[in-house]
Amino acid sequence: MATRAAELTTSEIVQRALRRKRIDLAGQIFQVLLLLALLISLLFLVVLLFDIVSKAIPTFQERGADVVTGTVSSLPERAGVSQGISGSLFLVAFVVVIAFPLGVGAAIYLEEYAADTRLNRFINTNVRNLAGVPSVVYGLLGLALFVKLFGSFTGGRSVMSAGITMAILVLPIVIITSAEALRAVPNSIREAGYGVGATKWEVIRSHVLPNAAPGILTGTVLSLSRAIGETAPLLMVGAVSGFFAVNAEGLIDRLQSQFTALPVLVYNWSRQPDPGFRQDLVPAAIVVLLVLTLSANAIAILLRNRYDRKW
Repeated sequence: MATRAAELTTSEIVQRALRRKRIDLAGQIFQVLLLLALLISLLFLVVLLFDIVSKAIPTFQERGADVVTGTVSSLPERAGVSQGISGSLFLVAFVVVIAFPLGVGAAIYLEEYAADTRLNRFINTNVRNLAGVPSVVYGLLGLALFVKLFGSFTGGRSVMSAGITMAILVLPIVIITSAEALRAVPNSIREAGYGVGATKWEVIRSHVLPNAAPGILTGTVLSLSRAIGETAPLLMVGAVSGFFAVNAEGLIDRLQSQFTALPVLVYNWSRQPDPGFRQDLVPAAIVVLLVLTLSANAIAILLRNRYDRKW
């Protein structure tokens, strides 16, 4: 008997001891309630998706790809979402160019260079608080700064003002996700680099960043999903249901012209009295927006699986 007990591993002993204890009734009830909450949430989501898709299918069957390629029009049978897709892609480009480099750079500084001082703890706390600020507050910030104060440069109520506003909106999220990804890299990776005489920047560039890339890419791409689906900030900085200026020449003129985006089209069309907009075009536009959002999420999953490493 003593020999048999000696052969048991520590984990087996712990598991047997746990199994001999009384049933944790409160814990099991709590687990059932959590599962029930998950199933109810999924049920609401499935019902909403089924309702939207079932209403959008007749529109796509009747008009085909014209819903996607058509431009904004006052006639529901001619209106489409192509300019909304273009506007959303312009906003995504601003997020990629502005928010990602600044966010990753700030995360590298906070995690790798900044000392544990009161000032840096204050900065970290405020970055996390900014991630929870309602999006309409960022819209007011964009209205005051990029539309009013710097309107001579941005063109006022333009796609440039909206793009910079959306970049600021997702910047705290990029910083937080990138910092968490950097923090997840084992210190042994850094110590190995220092052990062979590498400088701090060489260790970060050649060892830390490549190993943190899955988390950084996943977080930044998921932040694009939020930028694509936001409506309130775009309305505050002047998004309209119209279209880019027809006489815009060159990239700068287009960036300083009026714009629209998919969420704005959904919002404006849902307020139209014509049922052709509310009942036909709104579900179709929502489906297109969902496809773009799910595509961004799929890219995030592919990047995570492509570069994921096990420690």
